[in-house]
Amino acid sequence: MSLKKTFLLFSLFFCFQINAQNSPGISSPFIKKSFDAFKPGESLKFRIHYGFFNASYATLDLTEEKLNNKKIYKATAIGRTTGLARFFFKVEDIYETFFDPLLVKPLKSTRNIYEGGYTKNVEIDYDYTNNIAKVNDIKNSKQTFVDIQKNVQDLISTFYFLRNHFDVNNLEINDYIRITIFFDAENYPFRMKFLGYENVKTKFGEINCLKFRPYIESGRVFRDSESLTLWVSNDKNKIPIKIEAGLRIGSIEADLEEFRGLKHPFKININE
Repeated sequence: MSLKKTFLLFSLFFCFQINAQNSPGISSPFIKKSFDAFKPGESLKFRIHYGFFNASYATLDLTEEKLNNKKIYKATAIGRTTGLARFFFKVEDIYETFFDPLLVKPLKSTRNIYEGGYTKNVEIDYDYTNNIAKVNDIKNSKQTFVDIQKNVQDLISTFYFLRNHFDVNNLEINDYIRITIFFDAENYPFRMKFLGYENVKTKFGEINCLKFRPYIESGRVFRDSESLTLWVSNDKNKIPIKIEAGLRIGSIEADLEEFRGLKHPFKININE
């Protein structure tokens, strides 16, 4: 599973095709203004596996940087295949997003990937005055300008935006969260359904989680549009704990492997 696919799930989203919705920008009754779920120095590592077979690892790190002399946050997502999977299909994916710390809006993003010989190197600058994204395809020396919506997010910034901007206290079972994601020079409406609460057993202990269902199109890989399930820690951190994707044969999972630099205490019930 490539990094883009993995983080589509985390943000609750990696590049499986997203079901179309007619909801411009952010369309959710759960959005709240906050800046409380994360801080610079946060680092998450996920193990992606098919049964006991480790396919790859993905990391997500948050740092404080400067862009155009302004303080911003930089999120770096890196995914690499490992072991036997790397022998058959080498993946080296690096995604970077520079976003406004208060509004959690992407200002600039980069995508530099190598997937089994396929490469891509793209930079995107967001102009919210004119609601345009400048897409710079470095590999092919090509620039395009694409209309964007006012509240659009990119692949990685969505992960942080959703953690900070919906109020779980107002969530009810079967409620939807909707958002528009800009990826590959296109705007993708995305929705996620709240399924309830569930305790998840992990290597750290048992963690109380919010359970969601991101919606994607069925096709060659996924069984149906409801084949993804996401568990997020039910605390102030709201970090992904587990993702499960039903495939045509079996399922692939991503589990939280390591964490550090969380802003809030991580609530874990230690297994006896």
